[in-house]
Amino acid sequence: MSALPATMTAIEISEPGGPDVLKPVTRPLPLPGAGEVLIQVSAAGVNRPDVMQRQGNYPPPAGASDIPGLEVAGRVAAVGLGVNHTKIGDAVCALVTGGGYATYCVAPEPQCLPVPSGLSMVEAAALPETFFTVWTNLFERGALKPGESVLIHGGTSGIGTTAIQLAKALGAQPIFATAGSRDKVHACERLGATHGIDYKHEDFAKIVKEATANRGVDVILDMVGGDYIQRNIGALATEGRLVYIAFLHGSTAEINLLPLLLKRATLTGSTLRARTVEQKGAIAAPLRRVVWPLLEQGKVKPVVYRTFALAEAGEAHRLMETSEHIGKLVLTV
Repeated sequence: MSALPATMTAIEISEPGGPDVLKPVTRPLPLPGAGEVLIQVSAAGVNRPDVMQRQGNYPPPAGASDIPGLEVAGRVAAVGLGVNHTKIGDAVCALVTGGGYATYCVAPEPQCLPVPSGLSMVEAAALPETFFTVWTNLFERGALKPGESVLIHGGTSGIGTTAIQLAKALGAQPIFATAGSRDKVHACERLGATHGIDYKHEDFAKIVKEATANRGVDVILDMVGGDYIQRNIGALATEGRLVYIAFLHGSTAEINLLPLLLKRATLTGSTLRARTVEQKGAIAAPLRRVVWPLLEQGKVKPVVYRTFALAEAGEAHRLMETSEHIGKLVLTV
C-alpha cells in the first residue's frame, strides 16, 4: 500500500432530516487502535439503520463514529497493535458500528472476514450487516434446523434475500416469504422461497396455516412488529420461535399472550450494533466456517439492486425509503 493520506472524504449527517442532509466532508484519517485495522474502502453497504440514524432516531453507540455506514469492503491499509491474522493488503469485508460512508474506515479485527473468492468488492460490501444479523437471529436465536419451516417477512429486503437463501441452503423447508407486490413475490420464489405471499392482498397467517395443514411454522423472522405481532403468534407451530430484529410498524401493541403458553412458543429478538467486539466476533466465526463456503460455491449470493457513488449517498437513501428495491444498495468509492 502507498503512504497513507492525512485526510479522507466522508459523508456526514449535517443535521437530522431527509436525504439532503448527507454531505461530503473532509475528515482526519482515523487510525486503528489495538486490535483494529484500517480499511481503504472500495464499497459500503446502505442499510435501514443508516436511514434511522440520519433521521435522528438511531444514535450511534458511545464511542462509535458519527459517520453512518455499518459495513464495508476494501483492502487493509494499516493494522493496530495486537492484530494477529490480518495483513496490510488483505481484501476484507467488515461489520462496523459506524464510519462506513468514507474512503477509509476502522474495524475491529474479529469483525473482519475475507472477501469470498469469486465475489466483487461491491458484493462483499453487501454481506456483513445482513449476514451477521440473519445468522445470529435466524440460526442462533431462532435455532432454525434442516427440515423445519420458516416465515421470513420483508422477503426482498437485504435481510430477506439473505434469509431466504441461507434457509434454503441449510435445509429449511417449506420457506414462506412476504413481499409487497407480485414481482417481489416472484423474486422471493426465485431465491428459494416455497411460498411467496403478497402481504398487501393476502393474509400471511391464513396462507401459512392452510399450507401447513393448520400446523404453523417453526420459526418466523420479522422486522415489522405492530399489528403483525399477534398474527405472527397465530402462525407459529407448537414449540415455534418468533424472532424480532426491528419494528417498522411500531414496537408496542396490545397482544394476547395465551397462545404463546399453549404452543410453548418463544418470543425473542436482538439488535446487533450495540454488541461487544467479542460478541460480534463470536458470530463471525460460524459465518466463516458455515456460510463463506456457500458463498464461494455460488449456493448463496448477495443480491445487489443498485450502486451509487459515495457522494450520492442521499440518492441511495431516497431509493431505500421508497422500498422499491430488491436486495441491497451499495455505495462505491
